[in-house]
Amino acid sequence: MPTDLRHSPGARVGLSIAVATGLYGLSFGALAVSSGLDVWQTSALSLLLFSGGSQFAFIGVIAGGGSGAAAAGAAALLGIRNGVYGMQLNALLHPRGWRRFAAAHVTIDESLATSTGQTMLLEQKRGFWVAGLGIFVLWNVFTLIGALAGDALGDPKQWGLDGAAVAAFLGLLWPRLRSREAGAIAVACALATMLAVPFVPPGVPILVAAVVAGAIGWFGFRHGPDGEGLEPDLDPYPAPQGRPGPTDAQATR
Repeated sequence: MPTDLRHSPGARVGLSIAVATGLYGLSFGALAVSSGLDVWQTSALSLLLFSGGSQFAFIGVIAGGGSGAAAAGAAALLGIRNGVYGMQLNALLHPRGWRRFAAAHVTIDESLATSTGQTMLLEQKRGFWVAGLGIFVLWNVFTLIGALAGDALGDPKQWGLDGAAVAAFLGLLWPRLRSREAGAIAVACALATMLAVPFVPPGVPILVAAVVAGAIGWFGFRHGPDGEGLEPDLDPYPAPQGRPGPTDAQATR
């Protein structure tokens, strides 16, 4: 049976991810200012682009002495993944009217992961909107705080802010590595990224990792045993003892 919003698993997961992700907007604000952007440029980047990976790629190129065009190119390349997310979420959630535009803007790694981690359609919708809108608000608030406090903080690397985004993404990814196949893909992608970093511009290594993951997935699905996929070996949402899990009818509400 559907639960109210206060006890909704999708909303609770979405809220926790929104808080954790929003907080490391502080690191983006501080790093952006130290890279040469002013406070208003930094805030505009978070409001309009709103894609953490692309934003970090943008300021990484700027900090490395690259041009604005090169920075925009790196951000755009990394943002391709959001278009793929959008197709998946559009087919899953079917937003209508103005919600289509709002959903497109808050379709990011975390909102996708929160939504697809739920089994019932209602919880998938709740998880997506709570995570997406919650992160949008908190990310922009903490981006502004980080930008304003940039000079007072000094070098962001001394506070570990440059590693905050990596830690947050790892925390989001870790619970999904429950199968040997998923773990092997993660290791292969990490190695490909490390090998590519010295030779390609910022933002491109993550695309190299995506190509590696896609190639492994294509080969596995095309040439592996019928019905074999990359789903976890264990149910990530086991039903409590004595209570049945969600039925097919519940899962399609």
